[in-house]
Amino acid sequence: MSLEDLGWDGRWDALMSPFRDEGYVPARVSQEHRGQYVIWTADGEVAAIVSGKFRHEASSPGEFPAVGDWLAVNVIDNGERAVIHAVLTRKSTFSRKAAGEAVEEQVVAANVDMVLLVSGLDGDFNVRRIERYLALAWESGATPVIVLNKADQCDDVEARVAEVESSAIGVDVVVVSAISGQGLDRLRAITAKGKTLALLGSSGVGKSTLVNALLGENRMKTHEVREDDSRGRHTTTHRELVLIPGGGVLIDTPGMREIQLWADGDAIERVFEDIAQLSAQCRFRDCQHAGEPGCAVEAAVASGSLSPARIESYRKLRREQAFLARKQDLGLQAAERAKWKQIHKEIKRLNKQ
Repeated sequence: MSLEDLGWDGRWDALMSPFRDEGYVPARVSQEHRGQYVIWTADGEVAAIVSGKFRHEASSPGEFPAVGDWLAVNVIDNGERAVIHAVLTRKSTFSRKAAGEAVEEQVVAANVDMVLLVSGLDGDFNVRRIERYLALAWESGATPVIVLNKADQCDDVEARVAEVESSAIGVDVVVVSAISGQGLDRLRAITAKGKTLALLGSSGVGKSTLVNALLGENRMKTHEVREDDSRGRHTTTHRELVLIPGGGVLIDTPGMREIQLWADGDAIERVFEDIAQLSAQCRFRDCQHAGEPGCAVEAAVASGSLSPARIESYRKLRREQAFLARKQDLGLQAAERAKWKQIHKEIKRLNKQ
């Protein structure tokens, strides 16, 4: 295995240049376990931790290494361990809001070229959830592809595909069955040496089974979903970067029962391009599509050309995005106040002296 197999290219080489002068070598994060990392270097796999300086200078959890990150590291103890000194500037970041009250970014996967958004065609099929994943995918900078798995469990695949295509405008949709092998050749065709794919989706959509099919071996554990609602358990318990036979790397992630938004308005507008185009025809430029006269969006809903569920999904994501932006602004304001409070305290102390 070479660094090029993992996705190393001229861009990363240029970013690494100043760190080589300090004696560091490049590596990529393969796994992350509560602040402990498994990384790949040119010499193989090794356990790693971040340096004390890195931990002290990191201003948020989102700055810590994530699976897929390229690093500058120092290998120690005869190649048994490594210390992480820097994360090379990411070219894409798939993030969500971390669980809890704090408004913090949780990086799910970094430096991804293509995001495979997996949804089951069984009883857990949900277009609104796909729209939410799409917003995060467009925000990440990677190219999204929707993978509709479990085609063998769906009586009307064409209707489901049409429903997804009408909500995911311009996004490729691949229908597969990890069990029967349907559509897997098309998935394999989009993998290539040096390219990184991330597999994301809710618990029970069959991501681990897909990974096993792509790898050609039963590497990931799998479980049956519940019969009543087709929901699954967390089979994958951590994120992991694995090599795909024939080229490319794949980041498998645990199923997400809840995916909280971490995207700006532009990403949401890209998911809802049909609504954005209709908005341009509204009488008022700041139309909120909530009872204003001359609203082209509400006219489309009334005529049946726009689904009420889709406009409600759009409104919900916009509300979440606005709330997140306000919370982020309040956090920045609080940090700024704390900084100046400390400065004024230091000025008073110096004046007394």
